[in-house]
Amino acid sequence: MTPRTTRSPARHRWPDVLTVERARPKAVRSRPNAWWLAVGTVCFGAFMGQLDASIVTLAYGGLRTDFRASLAAVEWVSLAYLLTLVALLVPAGRLADAHGRKLLYLYGFAVFTLASAACGLAPSLQALVGFRVVQAAGAALMQANSVALVTTSAPREWMRSALGVQAAAQALGLALGPTVGGALVSTLGWRWVFWVNVPVGVIALVSGHYLLPRTRARTKVAHFDWAGLGLLAVATTSALLGVSAASGLPVPGWGVGLLFAAAAVSGWGFVRRQRRAAAPLLDLALLRVRAVAFGLAGALSGYLVLFGPLVLVPVVLTARGSSELTAGLVLTALPAGFALAATGGDRLLPHSLTDRGRCLAGAGVFLLAMAAMAVVPQGVAWTAGLLALAGLGLGTFTPANNAMIMAAVPARSSGTGGGLVNMARGLGTALGVALVTLALHLAAGSGTETGARWSASILAGVSAVAVVSAWLGPRGNGPGPERAVAGST
Repeated sequence: MTPRTTRSPARHRWPDVLTVERARPKAVRSRPNAWWLAVGTVCFGAFMGQLDASIVTLAYGGLRTDFRASLAAVEWVSLAYLLTLVALLVPAGRLADAHGRKLLYLYGFAVFTLASAACGLAPSLQALVGFRVVQAAGAALMQANSVALVTTSAPREWMRSALGVQAAAQALGLALGPTVGGALVSTLGWRWVFWVNVPVGVIALVSGHYLLPRTRARTKVAHFDWAGLGLLAVATTSALLGVSAASGLPVPGWGVGLLFAAAAVSGWGFVRRQRRAAAPLLDLALLRVRAVAFGLAGALSGYLVLFGPLVLVPVVLTARGSSELTAGLVLTALPAGFALAATGGDRLLPHSLTDRGRCLAGAGVFLLAMAAMAVVPQGVAWTAGLLALAGLGLGTFTPANNAMIMAAVPARSSGTGGGLVNMARGLGTALGVALVTLALHLAAGSGTETGARWSASILAGVSAVAVVSAWLGPRGNGPGPERAVAGST
């Protein structure tokens, strides 16, 4: 019997909407700069992700009161999200490379938005933590594909500028988070910290459906590497829990050692599995590409330096008698400088300056700022100025570094490359918070000033790592293998 190959359009209309990427309307894709519409759409996710990351901690007080929970229990609202996000970024990128980056990006937004609504309705702390895990799964689908959608939409000569706009959207979300979060918690209550994501998510879903291009280059896989996913999840989760425990949490030393041992063993197992698997979760050949290897080291270092001061500065300034409002305003100098450099750097710096040169210049600037923070008085004016300087350096470094990495990743693996970039960002974020917290904890007996100088010295050392990574990076801006031009549909 000959199998039927035709299907009723009416019967399969909704399944197709859910499983097939829709082409952009002709009026959109025929525009000369239609790729900017795609970049703008991705900026919704970049903004919302960082807004959510910086806003949730302001709800801790309300959560403790409503659920009568300890601070340690409430911290799992953030920790469960971070652990899930970092563990799923590379697998999410791998799935997107196989099934479509636009499709999985939109699925991620849908999951994130629905989970945000559920978080606001959570009847208990346990339910809230569970919904945050689901929310993080949606965020992983968004973040793994955001960089990939930008780099496969923008022409190569505009890639760095497009990534700069995306980075600026992240910085804007980071800057507005404390202000928006404080206003929402004090007026409407902690549940609106999560509900604020819903209208933005709906707008982004509709915009993405019509403005994002379809995936042109894919990497088909016969089956998904579930064993690799399990090993990667154990490695990242154990490592992040170990870092959190070492930064001053009441965990015995043998417990911290056990977590790091589990991370090392499972990480070794993951690498071994990827070398032997017929369809690996991560093609290890990507990590042997010079631009990718040193670029990821630079990305981790950059985000560590970006998030470390977010913990350090409020502690130092409030200890010196400044109000929380003053500390918050001073802190906005960092993301403000970041956004300014990320959006305006291409206009101000010479066009002949390569990505490597921009990375070196940016890393040198934030190294200078962190070194100065270790020696100058920790007053309001000095701190604000040095944070702005660090932001300018990071805003110059980050788009160029991301462009250098993604230019070296084949277009068919852009989702995996984007997942790696965002996993490095997640690890850098966690390490930045943990290392500064650990330095302040260890120096508690010597006073806040000593802890602040130790913390700034650590951040200066990490900045030096970023400088070395940029120096060892590739010396040209040539396109990577099989790099796609901007999508046409």
